[in-house]
Amino acid sequence: FWELDIEPYKVAKMSGIGCSSKTPAYFLKEAHGFNSVHGRMPSIASGAGAANRDLVMIGVSGDGDSLSIGLGQLCHVIRRNLNLLYVLENNGVYGLTKGQFSASADPGSTSKKGDINSMEAIDSVLLALTLGATFVARSFSGDKAQLVPLIKAGLTHKGFAFIDVISPCVTFNDHEGSTKSYAYTREH
Repeated sequence: FWELDIEPYKVAKMSGIGCSSKTPAYFLKEAHGFNSVHGRMPSIASGAGAANRDLVMIGVSGDGDSLSIGLGQLCHVIRRNLNLLYVLENNGVYGLTKGQFSASADPGSTSKKGDINSMEAIDSVLLALTLGATFVARSFSGDKAQLVPLIKAGLTHKGFAFIDVISPCVTFNDHEGSTKSYAYTREH
């Protein structure tokens, strides 16, 4: 924000429910913020953006929050091309409920307990592209050199900017057999 000369009072940070929902508390403390109910962050961000079109809007959500209960809201906020940077922290599991597969878990990946995921994954990047998002990227939380420029580009983009960030869950999904682990993501 400092490098982009964006003053904190001009920023609104929104989040949903899940492991990702605490993220906005870790940066730009002088900014506006709101933690919404599960899956509803896009509608809260839409309302805040409509109330003050001068705000730089940032939404932070997880794969469980966005690709399950909030999937419909995500689709409509993309379709409407809201001026919003939407950061999806994607770890492939529901971490708050002890590591069940989320909608982004890849088929054939294994849980910490050894269960095999037989469901097809919802690919958030493909979804965003299909719905006409005007800025779409995927990165890895362990690759600051790539991720920081993407976030800066998303912040300056006019319209909907979507970044899917593979963010390994160190408690429930950072093991051999997981396609969202640190080792697998670094290698691939």
